[in-house]
Amino acid sequence: MICPHCKKEIKLERGEKQKLGMIKRASKGNHVSRVPFGYKWDYENKKIIPAQNYQEVEEIFNEFLQEDMKLTALAKKRTFSVNGLKKILKNFAYVGKVKFDGQIHNGNHKPIISSILFNKVQDKLERLKRKKNY
Repeated sequence: MICPHCKKEIKLERGEKQKLGMIKRASKGNHVSRVPFGYKWDYENKKIIPAQNYQEVEEIFNEFLQEDMKLTALAKKRTFSVNGLKKILKNFAYVGKVKFDGQIHNGNHKPIISSILFNKVQDKLERLKRKKNY
């Protein structure tokens, strides 16, 4: 790799090369991590697509928005760990985005839920976090 400032060649470690490759993939809208719940890998088109159970994702988001629904209760009902459920509820892939290395990019995959639903869930998660009331 060539340094854009001094124009000298920089030798990258294997992990650094891998991370740069992942950043490049994410910036092009390609998913770079494990396939999220509700999606599956389309080997032909090299992208994620909604799986048969994709409607469960919207159900989970809507259930969580019920006034008396807590993370622990929903996790138990859906047989997820609380952390696993939080990963689903915070995953930008469901709104057609790719988040990697602190950056959010438009994805090249189909969203499963609306941005409005996603944002309402993020608001509730933030309120619960402030209250420490999971």
